Amino acid sequence: MKNLFSNFKGDAFGGITAGIVALPLALAFGVSSGLGPSAGLYGAIFISFFAALFGGTNTQISGPTAPMTAVSMVVIAGIIAANGGDVDKALPAILTVFLLAGLMQVGLGAIGLGKYIKYIPYPVVSGFMTAIGVIILITQILPSIGYSPKNDDAYVEQFKPQAKEVILKDFLKQEQQEGVLVLENIQEVAKRGNEITEARISDEARTLAKNNSSGVIGTLKVLPRALQNINWLELLLALGTIFIIYGFKRITKAIPSTLVALVVMSAIAYGFSLGYKPIEEITGDFPMPKMEIFTEFSLSSITPYILTALTLALLGAIDSLLTSVVADNMTKTKHKPNKELVGQGIGNSIGAIFGGIPGAGATIRTVVNINSGGKTRLSGMIAGILLLIILLALGPVASKIPAAVLAGILITVGIGVMDYKGLRAIASLPKDIKLGPLKLSSEVFIMLVVLGLSTFWDLIYAVGIGLVLASLVFMKKIGDITAETSDVKTLQEEAWEDEIGFPESLKEEVFIKHIKGPLFFGSTSEIQALAKQLPDTAQTVIIRMGRMQYMDQSGLYTLEDILFDLKTNNRKVLFVNIQKQPKHMMERIDIIPDLVSEEDCFDNFDDCLKWIKTNVKDTD
Repeated sequence: MKNLFSNFKGDAFGGITAGIVALPLALAFGVSSGLGPSAGLYGAIFISFFAALFGGTNTQISGPTAPMTAVSMVVIAGIIAANGGDVDKALPAILTVFLLAGLMQVGLGAIGLGKYIKYIPYPVVSGFMTAIGVIILITQILPSIGYSPKNDDAYVEQFKPQAKEVILKDFLKQEQQEGVLVLENIQEVAKRGNEITEARISDEARTLAKNNSSGVIGTLKVLPRALQNINWLELLLALGTIFIIYGFKRITKAIPSTLVALVVMSAIAYGFSLGYKPIEEITGDFPMPKMEIFTEFSLSSITPYILTALTLALLGAIDSLLTSVVADNMTKTKHKPNKELVGQGIGNSIGAIFGGIPGAGATIRTVVNINSGGKTRLSGMIAGILLLIILLALGPVASKIPAAVLAGILITVGIGVMDYKGLRAIASLPKDIKLGPLKLSSEVFIMLVVLGLSTFWDLIYAVGIGLVLASLVFMKKIGDITAETSDVKTLQEEAWEDEIGFPESLKEEVFIKHIKGPLFFGSTSEIQALAKQLPDTAQTVIIRMGRMQYMDQSGLYTLEDILFDLKTNNRKVLFVNIQKQPKHMMERIDIIPDLVSEEDCFDNFDDCLKWIKTNVKDTD
């Protein structure tokens, strides 16, 4: 506790500054997620406080981030659609998925997987981050021009036939569940059917219109219509916000330009009574636990989203640990990755219980905290407390913020989150694969696949496919390199220094094979092919393994097959200088001593040569 307050002044200033920076982003991410600005604030409050309290990076400021919000948006939209567009009905399942993601993060940290997150390939991360930026940019076009599909009566009208079908199906399903749908009660059924009013059809049509225009593809489908119905006031508010955010940075970076844009544009819109569209109401009440998560829990309702929860957990882990590395570089300290994952998991779990969207370590907010004097975990806790005070004191005031202003903020976030370093590398990386007339770098190909699939299909599956492609490309390259450096691809090998004096009269009778580098699945096919090309005169084969440090199961069984064939053809095999791991593998399946006896395994080539001179006869 003493260390916690050792830098109170610096931590207080750092936490307050970071909290101020976090405020507009929390509101914007909450609106973007589909759960409203309050959910963004709740997430920022609880994740910031508890991730700092229990985490492993002293200066980390956590809260909703662009990648986490983009994935959350998909989860929220899917569950709401599955519940007939009823947000209140879908909320317990949504928060349960977020809670599960937090608990998974705790589990990842508890079993020590934090140190392995760094092995996610860069092209996958690059494609994903750029896709996040593209998704945010495209999905913020409609709110930035003030177009709402569900309020466009002409657009909604075309969904009314579909709305009648949806309502009728729901009605018949409900009647069947209640046991009313029987011949004797046909009059009762007809009476209830008359209760399906035009107003209900209209509401369902508006929900369908909203769902049909959500996401990247939905936005692009409705964009031509939206451009014909631009609300110029909303567009000017969004453009003004973007202009201030980029312009104010040129004046000073001491005050967050995002906050300045939020305050200035909101004051103009409200002060001049411009008739803008405000964000959803923020009541300013103290956050209360959503106990329906537990009372209405259904395993069947979240089973389809377990993979999504795991993706959220892993994404939050990557996001947080990358920020931890940035913090380490700035503070010359060393974070504890597994403890950080536990802290992030606790923060996300508690945030979900109180109705918040998930988050992770936020790079910009962490950098602001460090530059403002934050040095201990107290700074992150103070940032969370400040946001809680703002919620309680200024909630009703924040409800007056124009929706277009938050859209403008999110557009700058989308522009900033894209990986321009990866995009610039497209032209410069060596082109090692050919797709028809097009030549590309394999890394660029992976990045573009992840980018395209994430943007137009599914973020979660895109990352999975990207990881598989990256792994296959890596294995192919390592296999090629290993085959080249280990002389697997050719029978003609240069003699090693200790082989220079090998008797010329025995060179046709004895064949020496070098294996340099690991023997694994990437090089097994080449070595199998070479084994069949051994000279007929070579009745003794020396396999030198001093530079083969590793052998996987594929390499093990391939070698076993080769040795079996050689033994069947009455060829003698000698091993020289077997390393510890390959020897252990061969002993486990009895290659040693069944196919190659202990006596035929030599520690060095000199001992092997003595055996050759004694036991191999000159055929000349």
